[in-house]
Amino acid sequence: MDKTLRLGRTNRGSPALDRIDRKILALYQNDTRRIAESIGANVGLSAAAVQRRLKRMRADGVIRREIAVLDNAAVGMPITCIVTLSMAAFPGPSTYLDRFRRQMIEQSMVQQCYHVTGTRDFVIVVIAASMEEYGAFARAWFEANERVTRYETHVALERVKVGLSLPLNEVAKVKLTSAKS
Repeated sequence: MDKTLRLGRTNRGSPALDRIDRKILALYQNDTRRIAESIGANVGLSAAAVQRRLKRMRADGVIRREIAVLDNAAVGMPITCIVTLSMAAFPGPSTYLDRFRRQMIEQSMVQQCYHVTGTRDFVIVVIAASMEEYGAFARAWFEANERVTRYETHVALERVKVGLSLPLNEVAKVKLTSAKS
């Protein structure tokens, strides 16, 4: 058995993954309906071995969820708004930040929410059926919140790339291309 699998966890407390785990995940994350036999043929393992590794990675929390990715326009939610938001730094700001985090987690229109560094406190992706629906959401959650000092909304004109896949089989590469090519 590979040394990383025997160790079980890395020094940062996250599950250890060997080269084969990463290959399995690279294939699986883009198509969770792909059968273990097909994955095994690509990584050099039996279907049973692939299934055992997937089961372990689910138990370890490496695979957090297996979901269906829906076309937001096809289900009547064609508007994507990216919101940057600042909150006032009153005494005890962590209490207000924690409350705001919990509120955003509970909102079905919030697809993603990030607490960030820089001049803003949060970046939030909100999906809506219409601009009126988004406006009502913004009034209720941003304008009515006395801790929100500023928010700015960017409406997506085009979904150029949307995904959550991680580049597991390659080192992230920056391609430098000229504007003329």
